[in-house]
Amino acid sequence: MLLRFAYLAATNAFAALRLLPMSDRAKDAEILALRHQITVLERQLGRNSSDLTPSFAGIAT
Repeated sequence: MLLRFAYLAATNAFAALRLLPMSDRAKDAEILALRHQITVLERQLGRNSSDLTPSFAGIAT
């Protein structure tokens, strides 16, 4: 468990460091690519994007 936490912490730290030298334009391009990947995966699963909204079942309004 501790080893897994250390691994996740290290990978997230390297991911954050990778974003520092990127320009805003490169970050925007990466965001668009990731959104496209999510759309393709949702299409493959036969889901629409409304399935990603949180469900508040059981909470009285």
